[in-house]
Amino acid sequence: MAGVGARLLPVMGRPVLLLLALCTAGAGGLYFHIGETEKRCFIEEIPDETMVIGNYRTQMWDKQKEVFLPSTPGLGMHVEVKDPDSKVVLSRQYGSEGRFTFTSHTPGDHQICLHSNSTKMALFAGGKLYREERFRLTSESTNQRVLWWSIAQTVILILTGIWQMRHLKSFFEAKKLV
Repeated sequence: MAGVGARLLPVMGRPVLLLLALCTAGAGGLYFHIGETEKRCFIEEIPDETMVIGNYRTQMWDKQKEVFLPSTPGLGMHVEVKDPDSKVVLSRQYGSEGRFTFTSHTPGDHQICLHSNSTKMALFAGGKLYREERFRLTSESTNQRVLWWSIAQTVILILTGIWQMRHLKSFFEAKKLV
């Protein structure tokens, strides 16, 4: 059982690929960290007609709390596997958690490369979540203030109208027009 985990280090948060397990006969575990924009490759000698299974999970790293957050939609990984003849055996994007498999048809050193499948917009997913939450709180606060301001304006307008009607009534009564 070989495992690979990758730590991703964007500017505002650290998404982390935790356990990427490559299951091959007699292989040991492998765990490493990769930055968000990095591509990490390793070479594994795989016998002919061997099925390799990789399990993985991505998570965000919260710098402030120093804990892993649940997976973010859109954050995942791209796996590319090349055989000893440099032919692509597997090249696919995966979600935030799952499994990939491939079967070696040629014995020898296979190159397995991993990198984040995030776009430039999702590079700062940890910060994006923080900004989205802050924006939502700001929007709710602004909405609450606008609501109370509207209520205050309505009350002031009604009170002003009542005052004007009483003032005009007393004016006309003083002039004896009513």
